[in-house]
Amino acid sequence: MENKIYSIVLQNIEDRLRNGELSVGDRLPSERTLAEEFSISRASVREAIRVLDAMGLVRSGVGSGPSAGAVVVSEPSAALGWGLRMHLASNFLPVRDVVSTREQLESQAAAEAATRWSNTQDKVVLTKANRYLDEMDDPLLPDARFHELDAQFHLLISSLGGNVVVTTILDSLRQATVGYVREGVPRLGDWPQVRRRLQEQHRAILAAVRERRPETAAERVREHIQWFYGVAYAENSKPVNFS
Repeated sequence: MENKIYSIVLQNIEDRLRNGELSVGDRLPSERTLAEEFSISRASVREAIRVLDAMGLVRSGVGSGPSAGAVVVSEPSAALGWGLRMHLASNFLPVRDVVSTREQLESQAAAEAATRWSNTQDKVVLTKANRYLDEMDDPLLPDARFHELDAQFHLLISSLGGNVVVTTILDSLRQATVGYVREGVPRLGDWPQVRRRLQEQHRAILAAVRERRPETAAERVREHIQWFYGVAYAENSKPVNFS
């Protein structure tokens, strides 16, 4: 029964967030305070905090003093990404279906981005996306940095669509599949050439969004995702002929 008691704390934290008593940046009451408030053990409180941490709702500090305790944060994509990654590893969720979901959501987000962007802040986002691509053009850029900038580029474009939930889900899908991308890269016949092709596709996506061509932006995102999936994930994949 003890392992279920922590749900009392979870429900209370949800209620406090809902009614505004707690907000992002606030610190939760101490373990002792919560244990006394609900007449439960501190072990149950710690279990509740661990669950909230895994959900991306709090970040736990260590030690004592003003930096100790759990602080309310909002990192939903981290929690969603972790859950998806685990279910991918269990083979319950096929990678193909995850990629297909990303394709549908991201192509629509790119179309919305091409339609909606307008103000100075949006222009700053587009400039930042272009700066990422400029850095990615460097053939000596480490692969890890290339993948990081690749992900950030896609999230920037999606964010211009104006739907925070879609951007969060896309970030979680990226986090869930990043390991498969890294595993797939060494199997490629010519990774430097793949990188160049990816950059051509990125530039085409950015151009379509800048030029306010929603249908083209969506199609270029679909082609980009499908192409890389075919190269990196296809079963028994062979080196791709780029000629």
